Amino acid sequence: MVYFSRWKILLVVGVCLFGLLYAAPNVLGSRLFEGLPGWMPGKQINLGLDLQGGSHLLLEVETDVVLREEAESMLDAVRIELRRDRIRYTGLSATTDGVSVRIPDADQREQALSAVRGLARQLSGSTLPGGDPGLEAAMSEDGRLTLVITEAARRERVTSAVQQSVEIIRRRVDELGTREPNIQRQGEDRVIVQLPGIDDPERIKDLIGQTAKLTFHLVDNSVNVQDALQGRVPPGSEVLPVDERDRQGAGASHIVLRKRVVVSGDRLVDSQPTYDENNLPAVSFRFDSVGGRRFGQATSENVGRQLAIVLDGKVISAPVIRSAILGGNGIITGRFSVQEAQDLSLLLRAGALPAPLNILEERTVGPGLGADSIAAGKIACIVGLILVVVFMVAAYGLFGVLADIALFFNICLIFALLSLLQATLTLPGIAGIVLTIGMAVDANVLIFERIREEVRLGRTPISAIDAGYQRALTTIIDSNLTTLIAAVLLFYFGSGPIRGFAVTLSIGLLTSMFTAIMVTRLLVVFYLRRRRPQVLPI
Repeated sequence: MVYFSRWKILLVVGVCLFGLLYAAPNVLGSRLFEGLPGWMPGKQINLGLDLQGGSHLLLEVETDVVLREEAESMLDAVRIELRRDRIRYTGLSATTDGVSVRIPDADQREQALSAVRGLARQLSGSTLPGGDPGLEAAMSEDGRLTLVITEAARRERVTSAVQQSVEIIRRRVDELGTREPNIQRQGEDRVIVQLPGIDDPERIKDLIGQTAKLTFHLVDNSVNVQDALQGRVPPGSEVLPVDERDRQGAGASHIVLRKRVVVSGDRLVDSQPTYDENNLPAVSFRFDSVGGRRFGQATSENVGRQLAIVLDGKVISAPVIRSAILGGNGIITGRFSVQEAQDLSLLLRAGALPAPLNILEERTVGPGLGADSIAAGKIACIVGLILVVVFMVAAYGLFGVLADIALFFNICLIFALLSLLQATLTLPGIAGIVLTIGMAVDANVLIFERIREEVRLGRTPISAIDAGYQRALTTIIDSNLTTLIAAVLLFYFGSGPIRGFAVTLSIGLLTSMFTAIMVTRLLVVFYLRRRRPQVLPI
C-alpha cells in the first residue's frame, strides 16, 4: 500500500488537476473561459429555484376533455356503423362515459348490439392489462344502446394524458433555453413546473398553457354563416370563430367548416418562423410522409376551395387552394408579429397538449431570497471546513495537514463534477456538500487511528502505514457503500430538492473515497520517501 506506480501517480495528479480546472469557473467566473470548446472548463453550476429565484407553477390537466373528445369520436364511428348497416336510431348523443343511442325497432336491436360490439373491438385495439377490453357495449330493455369506456381504460387514458402533458411541457420549456427546469407529475392529474432564473413568467405561462392543437379542415360553403350561427348547421359541419388577427371577408367573426380533419398537427415534423411573399412574419411547416400524402391528396382534390387552418378551436387562416401542394410543406400566414410567429412555431414543434391546462398555483421566488440562502450556505460550508481542518491538525499533526490538503481537492472535485454534469444546486444540495465536508475526513480518521495502533504494537513507520491502509480499507468501503445505497434510494424515490441532496451526497462520497485512499496516501508516501522518519508524527 506504500508503493505507487508511475501510472497511479499520473492518474491522481490528473484527476486533481481536472478538479481544479473545472471548479475554477465557479470561483473566477465563466468570462475567463469564454470561447473554449464545450468539453473544456468554463461551465458554472446551475442554481436551483430556491437559490437564484424563478417561477413555480402548479398545473391541472383537464383530463375530462380527453374523455369527452374520445366520446365525440366514438359518436361519429357509431353513427357511420349504424348507417352502414341501415339500422334506424334516435337520440344519438355523447355522454361523459361514452355514447348512448336508442334503437326503436326491437328486431334491429340485436343487430345493432353486434355491430357496436364489433366497433368496440376495433376502437379498443389491444386489450388492457388484466384482459379489460377498454370499451363495453350493452343494450337495455327499452332499446337504449350504450358504448362506454371501462374504469381501467379511463385510468389508463388519464395517466397517458398527464404523462404526455409533462413531456410536451418539457419540450416547450427546453426550446426556450431554460436550464434545468423541474417538471414532474403530482397526484393523478397535476403537474409541477419550476423554472429557475426565468425573467418573463407571463410568456412562459402563455406558452405552457396553450394547447396548440392544429388541424386542417375544408370550408363548408353550402350554408350561410348567419344561418349556421342560428343553429342551422348541416350534419358533419361546425361553426368556429375566426382569430381576430385574420377576420375573413368583410369582418366575418365565424366560419363554417367540415368536422372531418383533413390532416392534423400530429403529422408535423418541423415548424419554423419565416416570412411570406409580402415579407410579413409567417410560420412554415413540414409534414411526415403520411401527413404529406394526405395533405397532397386533399389539396389535389379540392382546388379552388378554402382550406381552414384551425389552432385551438380558432381559424387562424383559410386560404383558397390554388394548386395541389404535393411536397408536404406549407406556410401559415396571418397578422403575426415576429414574436408570435416564433412562439407558434415553437408550440407546433413541441406538439399539442392532449388537454388544456389550468394554473392552480403560481409563486415567484425573488433572487434576494436565493442570495440569502447562498450566503447562509457559504457560511455553513466555511465554518464546517474550518472546524474540520482545525480538528485534523490538532488530532493528527502533519498527517492531519495532509488530510486537509486532500479535503481541498475533494471539494474541488465535487464542484467540478457538478459543473461538468450541469447539475442543479439547491439549498438541500448545499446541505449535502456541508455533510460531505464533515464525512470526507472520516476515512482518514479510520486510517490514521489504525496506523496509531500499529505504531503502538512496535511496527516501523513504513510497516505501520502499510498495515493501516490495508486493514482500514474494508471498513472504509463498507461504511461509504451503505451511505451511497441510501443516497441512491433517495434519488430514485425522491423528487426535486431531495434528489439534489442525493446527487451532492453521492458525488461527495465517491470523491471523498478517492481523495482519502489515493490522494492522502500519495502525499503520505511522498513524505516517507523524502524524510524517511524513524518516528511517525501522528
